[in-house]
Amino acid sequence: MSGIIEQERYTCAIGALQSVVAIPKAVPILHSGPGCGNMIQGFFERSTGYAGGNTSPCTNFSEKEVVFGGMERLREIVSNTYKVLDTDLQVILTGCTAGIVGDDVESLADEFRDLGKPIVSVETAGFKCSNFESHSLVVNAILDQYVSKFEDENPARSEKNTVNLFASLPYQDPFWKGNLREYKRLLEGIGLKVHILFGPQSEGVEEWKRIPRANFNILVSPWYGLPIVEHLEDIYEQPFTRFPNVPIGANETERFLRQVIDFAKGQGSQIDEETAEEFIKKEREAYYEEIDNLATFLLEFRYGLPNHVHILHDAGYVVGLSKFLLHEVGIVPKEQFITDNTPEKFKEQIVTELRSTSEKREIPLTFEPDAGKVQDAIRALSHQGRGLIIGSGWDKELAKEKDYDFLSAAVPTPYRLVLTTNYAGFSGGLRVIEDIYDRVLSTYR
Repeated sequence: MSGIIEQERYTCAIGALQSVVAIPKAVPILHSGPGCGNMIQGFFERSTGYAGGNTSPCTNFSEKEVVFGGMERLREIVSNTYKVLDTDLQVILTGCTAGIVGDDVESLADEFRDLGKPIVSVETAGFKCSNFESHSLVVNAILDQYVSKFEDENPARSEKNTVNLFASLPYQDPFWKGNLREYKRLLEGIGLKVHILFGPQSEGVEEWKRIPRANFNILVSPWYGLPIVEHLEDIYEQPFTRFPNVPIGANETERFLRQVIDFAKGQGSQIDEETAEEFIKKEREAYYEEIDNLATFLLEFRYGLPNHVHILHDAGYVVGLSKFLLHEVGIVPKEQFITDNTPEKFKEQIVTELRSTSEKREIPLTFEPDAGKVQDAIRALSHQGRGLIIGSGWDKELAKEKDYDFLSAAVPTPYRLVLTTNYAGFSGGLRVIEDIYDRVLSTYR
């Protein structure tokens, strides 16, 4: 066996440069070969931001740097970047060649920090881990090398109703901008102030400086991002509450909000429960009004609609979508496939969470980062009725082979343009319904 993975749906560690791009006016500097930025840009598409992908400053590591080291080249690139880009933070990310050569990038970052420059360095050699894991490496490096310098003016846990939110991975989740915006709106609706940290809803590095002030942290994830909230608990004694999947639709969104409310009360936050419940009630009523409007459509087209679904996605979406589609849409999750290369120690928790979806129906689950094998497995399946595949753009032809409906909801997404769409929350559930049945109607016969 060659060990080669077909259709890998994540990138190597240096893909976390997109996490830097997602911070307003932060710039990644690649200490790597010239192909690294191109690879990341090609995978995520339409995601360059302020200075991402192939527009990121790069040392273009060559044979010369392999032999003699690339420190002088890196020093030049960092210095020139400050001259030509209006930036609030620079983050140096190392590629495989720099990791093998062993350049002391941290000491170079110290040189610029001594000059008062806001700069962070992170080891992100491609062989180190995936971008799901290196996202946490980047965030923790920013905490330790930048945020820590402003602790005196930002006392730990000094704002009882303020929280830090860690959820969708920028760009790895196609709906990250919309999801973060929706989480912020929902959490503010129950009476909390939210540091969103990434995307257009963030205040950039000024918001990052205030991270220590938060009373507690919220993590929406089955596993990725956990090192961040654990690190914040260590350095600022901020506890965290973790919701295990993307909350899509009414059931899971209400469960998410009530989990946060209960946790906030236990941490001394001053939430007006009556106001919070009134907010949830209004959101729920607006949601179910639209569901009621859907009934006539479902009755009229009931014989041409998908009755089962296969999902190829990361763990947070596979579990979240399975719960939502079964309980609120009536599409039965059949075999599901998690493609994020989940670490072994988290798999049993995820299996248990998916099992809780239904007491009467077992949902088969496979952890498989090789999406080529996943596609072969789906080809071999046979179920009665019309099927639906939710996956990346690479699964479009598979759906055509099976005569299934298809929804592109995972990277890479070459057949879909996503700007600010959200799948999280009450409104996210309605958007998922719109997207599924819009695709169904476009092929209606």
